[in-house]
Amino acid sequence: MTTDLIYLAQDGDIATIVLNRADKKNALTQAMWETLPRLVATVENDPTVKILILKSADPSVFSAGADIAEFQEIAKDPARRESNRIAIREGQRALARMSKPTVAEIGGACVGGGCGLALACDIRMAATGARLGITPAKLGLVYSLQDAKHLLEVVGASHAKSILYSGRLVDSDEALRIGLINSVHAAEDLTNDVRRFAQSIADNSQWSVRGIKQVIRAILEGATDDTAETQDLFRQSFDGIDHAEGVAAFLARRKPDFPFR
Repeated sequence: MTTDLIYLAQDGDIATIVLNRADKKNALTQAMWETLPRLVATVENDPTVKILILKSADPSVFSAGADIAEFQEIAKDPARRESNRIAIREGQRALARMSKPTVAEIGGACVGGGCGLALACDIRMAATGARLGITPAKLGLVYSLQDAKHLLEVVGASHAKSILYSGRLVDSDEALRIGLINSVHAAEDLTNDVRRFAQSIADNSQWSVRGIKQVIRAILEGATDDTAETQDLFRQSFDGIDHAEGVAAFLARRKPDFPFR
């Protein structure tokens, strides 16, 4: 069993990045943030992987946020503060901008940087006992623009202000109501439900899934009409190997086996 504080595992089409610091409630160190882009790049470049799950080795907690002991040391040194800021930004950016779909499996407390990690994923699925929050206002800090943008994209400005101004923790029912998470599951069912959902995505055309993700990202970044790139995505689909397989499977009334990786 690995002792790495964050590591990558794979089972078939599905890769999993695992937070593995249960004794500290998966408090995130700078080294963990710096490891994340490398793990994401491994998933991105592996043609056998179709989807990524982000989860905790301990189902009772997702992540309590920053490692406060380390954070106190970082706060004393301007150079460390800057390197830590960059590490967090690049870790979340790598996750948010990867071409393959991502799902956060949230089994418990998901706070601060942990919530930032979950927000960098495409989909968030949580257990009934999960609590989510972002707490810079309780530490005299200002949330970064990138992090605030991820939150606004998910819940809108009004709910984002409520969460950030108050620093309160949101339970799973409210999180579902405001769109902070996509679904709520019994704690004992969460892992299997996440795996089943991830597999349903992996079974679809990855040309379609990644193209759709690319189009949605363009909209979130301000596009209001098709660009040359999104037009090409649409046009090229009709000549693609996945479209040919999808049509053939539909006509033959069988499950498609999409070849695009």
